Amino acid sequence: MSSNRINSQENASQSKPSSQLDDNRSSNAANPSIVPVDGTIESNWTEMVTDFDKMNLHEPLLRGIYGFGFERPSAIQQRAIKPCILGHDLIAQSQSGTGKTATFTISILQRIDIDLKQCQALILAPTRELARQIQRVVLAIGDYMKVSCHACIGGTSINEDAKALRAGAQVVVGTPGRVFDMLNRSALRKENIKMLVLDEADEMLQEGFSDQIKNIIMLMPEDLQIVLLSATMTNDVLNITKKFMSDPVKIFVKKEELTLDRIHQFHINVQEERFKFDTLCDLYASLSIVKAVIFCNTRRKVEFVARKLSEEDFTVSAISGELTQEQRNTIMNEFRTGSSRVLITTDLLARGIDIQQVNLVINYDLPNNRENYIHRIGRSGRFGRKGVAINFVTDEDRTTLRDLEHFYNTEIKEMPMDVANLF
Repeated sequence: MSSNRINSQENASQSKPSSQLDDNRSSNAANPSIVPVDGTIESNWTEMVTDFDKMNLHEPLLRGIYGFGFERPSAIQQRAIKPCILGHDLIAQSQSGTGKTATFTISILQRIDIDLKQCQALILAPTRELARQIQRVVLAIGDYMKVSCHACIGGTSINEDAKALRAGAQVVVGTPGRVFDMLNRSALRKENIKMLVLDEADEMLQEGFSDQIKNIIMLMPEDLQIVLLSATMTNDVLNITKKFMSDPVKIFVKKEELTLDRIHQFHINVQEERFKFDTLCDLYASLSIVKAVIFCNTRRKVEFVARKLSEEDFTVSAISGELTQEQRNTIMNEFRTGSSRVLITTDLLARGIDIQQVNLVINYDLPNNRENYIHRIGRSGRFGRKGVAINFVTDEDRTTLRDLEHFYNTEIKEMPMDVANLF
């Protein structure tokens, strides 16, 4: 491609699939600037489609949507699916648990030619777990279409990846390093790729991933549609998107609306690091926990907390980036099925992982990156369910706590004595 697309956006509008796009943009956008919609979402695309039946979707796709359990589109789906299907570049920011994965999945499945056994859509995710989860969603919603979807991730056999890709997976979801490797080996053919999705785009475009993303985009066809989604979107990332996106539709949740209304946020003043574990044991013993995720900032802290809880006869699981893919898959399956009720992890699982019935998130450590706070607490309260987030705060953490409150325009109250009543 897309070396031209990255190096210069002056001619980007010429790379759109048809003039229909510009015609539709002008008829649906009130003006070229971001305008408020419903007081909570800002967008330069004003059309809303409030029923899946009115989106003119393929019948097998509709069956898959309803079979997946959706009854009506969420707010982001009402706004983002239509422009995405029409071929617009898209930047969508919406809080955790609002259906962003299904947004781009439905759009992809509507756009692909099911009779063409070649890769037509490429989805990039920052972690293997998130890539696997996206694959499950694509296969579930696309079940009646009999869509083929391959997860192209590190920690698995390169030869098996190449074999699956050459067999013609219509949707490929993967991590940037392995996907770029498969492109270079010509195992992943690019000729028919019409859509590239970056999930958790703010992380994907930060230092460490951004060069890989740029290299992948440069290999893509010239008329590529690019879709970016995340719960948070920084100004730095938005500036980067100008280098490779063509007049994108933008749908943003205003920052003050980002905190999840159905998640009760509390803090416990533990004073010193050494008091955290005893506090955790007290919570564990006193609360009715269906499923809980405990976040620590380092792998060593994860291992320490898991070992200490096991010594106290608590059944827990722990996961970090040092485990093999098979080990990580086993642990995640145990947690999803309820064999283990408590999962201890680093920020590896902070983004995008949808684990049903998580009702408690504990920040054993406050996150080093404030943008990760909302991704962490978003593991509870998914799709409108109630959840509780409890933050352990040392005396040294008080400034960080105030910064989080200011950044999200929220109040993280001291945990009340009757917190058990919230479960």
